[in-house]
This record gives sequence, C-alpha cells and structure tokens, in this order.
Amino acid sequence: MTTTTTQSKPRTDWYTVTNVDQVPSPALLVYPDRVEENIRKMIEIAGGVDRLRPHMKTNKLPEVVRMQIDEGITRFKCATIAEAEVAATCAAPDVLLAYQPVGPNVQRFVQLVKKFPGTRFSALVDDEGAILALSRAASAAGVTLELFLDLDCGMHRTGVAPGPKAVELYRRLSNSPGLHAAGLHVYDGHIRESDITARRASCDAAFAQLTGLRDQLIAAGLSVPDIVAGGTPTFPIHAARAGVQCSPGTSVFWDLGYETLLPDLDFHPAVLVLTRVISKPSSKILCLDLGHKAIASESPHPRVELMGLADARAIGHSEEHLTIETDRADEFPVGTPLYGIPWHICPTVALHQEAVVVRDGRAMERWQVVARARTITV
Repeated sequence: MTTTTTQSKPRTDWYTVTNVDQVPSPALLVYPDRVEENIRKMIEIAGGVDRLRPHMKTNKLPEVVRMQIDEGITRFKCATIAEAEVAATCAAPDVLLAYQPVGPNVQRFVQLVKKFPGTRFSALVDDEGAILALSRAASAAGVTLELFLDLDCGMHRTGVAPGPKAVELYRRLSNSPGLHAAGLHVYDGHIRESDITARRASCDAAFAQLTGLRDQLIAAGLSVPDIVAGGTPTFPIHAARAGVQCSPGTSVFWDLGYETLLPDLDFHPAVLVLTRVISKPSSKILCLDLGHKAIASESPHPRVELMGLADARAIGHSEEHLTIETDRADEFPVGTPLYGIPWHICPTVALHQEAVVVRDGRAMERWQVVARARTITV
C-alpha cells in the first residue's frame, strides 16, 4: 500500500486514517499501538507472563502472536488446527488446541505434532472413544500426545461434569498408550454478569467443582500437572488463583460487547471496521457497505457502533448492506467514510482476508488473516 498522498485530511482523533482515500471499504483496521497496550494490560492483570495462555481465536494473525511472544508470552490457546499451525510457525513454545480432535482431525493433530517438534502441543478430550482413537493414532505414529480433560462446570457445551465419570476418564487418559495427562481445562463462558462481585461468586462456585475433582484425582495417585481456566469475563478472577493458566482472548482487540458488559475491565478497542456511505435512500437513511460478510451478525443490533454517530439505528442488514436511520443523514454525503466498533470482534476478524494496519494515523501495510482458513498445510 502506498503511504503518500497530497490530499490527506488532518487526523482529529485516535482512529481517523488520514490517507483513508487509499483504503477500500469495507475493511478491518488494526491499530498495533493499542494492541500492544492491551497485551501489556493482560500481563499486568495476570501478574506475569507465566500465568497467561491467551486465546488466538480472536486475532488469527501471526503478527499479533509474535507481538505477544515479544512480550514474553510462551503459552497459547486456539480453536482450530489451522490456528495451532499459525502459532507454531511463529515459534510459539506451547500451544493448546482447545477442541477435541475427532474424525480426520485425529490424524491432522498427529501430523501437526510431528511437523513442528519445537512446539509442545496439547488438546482437549471429554469422551472415552476420543481417548481411544487418539491413543491408537499416537501409538501408530510413535508420538506422545498431551491431553487435558475438559470439564463442564455449568456451560453445557463441551466437557464432562466433575464426578465419578470424570475420574474414570482421567484415569483412562493417564493409563492409555501414547497419551499423557496434561491436567484439567474448564471454560466458563456462561459466566458473564456485569457486576464483578456477582461474576466472582458464580466463577468461584464453578471453579470449586474443578478443585474438588483435582483433589480426588491427586488422592487417587494421579498427576494433575496444569489447570487452564476461563476466558475474558472471568480472567481477572482466575488471575487471582495460584497455579491457574488464564486464557483471555477478546481482550487483545476488545469490542463493543465486552466494553458494554464488563465495565471493570480496562481494555481499549484496537480493531475497527471501516465502512462508507454508498447510498442515501431518504433524508434520514444511510446505506453502508457493511453487510453480514463484513461484520459479525449472530447477535441482535447494535452489531456495530459508528464513531461520532451515536444516534444511528440499524433498520436493515443483508449480505452486503447495512441501512441506518439518523437525523444527521444530511451531514454524510455518499462516499463518506465511517469507523465502527464491532459488537463481536472474534467472528468479525474471521470475515476479512486481510487487515489494514494503521500506524500514527496512516494506513501503512496489510496483514493477512492467515488463521481464518480451516486448513493451511496440515
């Protein structure tokens, strides 16, 4: 991308791109200085890099993984084998696939382990059949797979409830050829109270189930090397626990949803979407090029907050178009650029093939969103 223009407008705030006339819309804008600030805030909350295992499902960018490694972070968490491969190509020392490999992904996981011997990989399991399949694949390939038992402490999405079945599964995992029991994992994404006191109470009650199981396992002579817990909402709560690896994800970029829901967390939006007015159907309606293909649309509106246009109200959303109603429509001619904070940044990033990097108010380069792919080489 060229970085010179004779007609750029002066920068008036942190997000304005002075050479925006060179950036086609819709676009994903990344502000690295704010990303770095959020990474340092994550480290501060965790009390050091050793307590962190950030989730890269949000950023999907090798450049951001390298930024975290440069700050001393060595452990990462991901949702897909492609994300795990991206982390490994960045020389990440320790990568957890927070997903149970099944079907062809069993062999893909084994291939990943063999292809990147310099990275310690692990994955989740919660099923006896999956443990058996992974054991057979590991034995056949001559490798050892590290696996965490995934616990369900109330979200009811994945994992096994703490209790006799969990004890038996962990015992099976510990005694299976080709496998090594790495510890326990719990994701408490259902705990999202805005009030930090209420959120802490819910989190503590859920985590008590894990500690009870851990004590049972240790009493039975089984080793529980590590515990990985939580996401962004419960991050500051788990950060206060000794011996727990924390896995915030959204905090690296932040978004409108968590900014609204979690007022106690002082992160800053570091990624925006750029859109433009492409039509004006009436005196109060603007049509923007920010359709479902450019902004996460699984949540109700507002799916984006347009900077400096607080009164805007979404009245229509389709594949390529977002129509908004505002009394200020006359102020925005066709072609006017607008900047928006996504409600949900994680799937928004995955919609874009590349991100435009904004440094000192100028669009300077492009980063490929490599890990949006389902398959890279493995």
